[in-house]
Amino acid sequence: MDLTFDEAEEAFRAECRAWIEENRPDPALPSGDTREGFGLHRVWERSLFDARWAVVSWPREYGGREASLWEWLIFEEEYYRAGAPQRVTQNGIFLLAPTLFAFGTKSQQDRYLPAMASAEETWCQGWSEPDAGSDLAAIRSRAVRDETEGGWRLTGQKTWTTRGAFCDRLFGLFRSDPEAARHRGLTYFLVDLRADGVTVRPVERLDGDEGFAEVFLEDVFVPDDDVLGEVHKGWEVAMATTGSERGLTLRSPGRFMATASRLVDLRRAAGDSVDPAAEDAVVRAYIDAEAYRWQTFWTVTRLAEGERIGAESSLVKLFWSELDVRMHETASELLGSSSELIDGPSADWMKGLQFALAGPIYAGTNEIQRNVVAERLLGLPRK
Repeated sequence: MDLTFDEAEEAFRAECRAWIEENRPDPALPSGDTREGFGLHRVWERSLFDARWAVVSWPREYGGREASLWEWLIFEEEYYRAGAPQRVTQNGIFLLAPTLFAFGTKSQQDRYLPAMASAEETWCQGWSEPDAGSDLAAIRSRAVRDETEGGWRLTGQKTWTTRGAFCDRLFGLFRSDPEAARHRGLTYFLVDLRADGVTVRPVERLDGDEGFAEVFLEDVFVPDDDVLGEVHKGWEVAMATTGSERGLTLRSPGRFMATASRLVDLRRAAGDSVDPAAEDAVVRAYIDAEAYRWQTFWTVTRLAEGERIGAESSLVKLFWSELDVRMHETASELLGSSSELIDGPSADWMKGLQFALAGPIYAGTNEIQRNVVAERLLGLPRK
């Protein structure tokens, strides 16, 4: 594994750093999980797209630069280092897009990828249901064949859809063959949330943001053109999406390196009264963020050599989700009682902690990921 960047890659870094520093919103945008903030973030992401920075590794025909994965990592480092806004298009460009490239038809790619990259259309993920959270194979939302119309009728309920209150479309699994075994008889659909029969109900979070939603579907028609992959074989397609969610694309190391650097700055500002345990936690956070960066370089090296990443993504998800919690809890210790304030200099840390606490739950709970690691990586027997 080569840990150095060549001249062209360093030039790429300088170019994206200069553009981000010149164009990032100032002052910072409101949370993208509020209606006002979501709209402003879409405007920002359109400017990214117009400058071909929204999806640097994608083909040029879809708005990208055909950058390498190494260059994508460089962009992510510079994006988070500059404190640029969160990406409200992330469910589309980081989760659905890799799946579309792997399983989608050319027609589907042409229809959805440009609008996704430009923030013209935004996507939410329809996995969890009231009785199927971490156990994705237990979903009950159903898809019934409509031979007359040439498509499917979807009925059911999806919960915890991030920014579902504002998004245009949903991707998710539905049970198309109720007689099949748990992991079979599932089909992956692309659903228009403006279609007849769709009801989106926002779920207000404890922090006051309104983007979470539950989605109800009652006899919602979806044409055959919006089936991703093969009918009844949606599990394989969904596992490609969850691999992206847990592994490389959703949580790049640049995010955690930037948080670790802010944590070091917080320690320096705290003066000499810092508890030694908290100081050790700051050092550990910085080391772990760097370790995650090197691990990601190893993953990219393997992908560049034609390998595929499988169950290792569960191990990666365990690492970054728990690192995120530790870093924000350490910040709370350094800030003391001011860490509880929702306004002022500490507010970003409190907001970050509230979000970090969800990390061990979304993308498959860490309890489930530990089972995956035990069985598929360590070869331990099932209980």
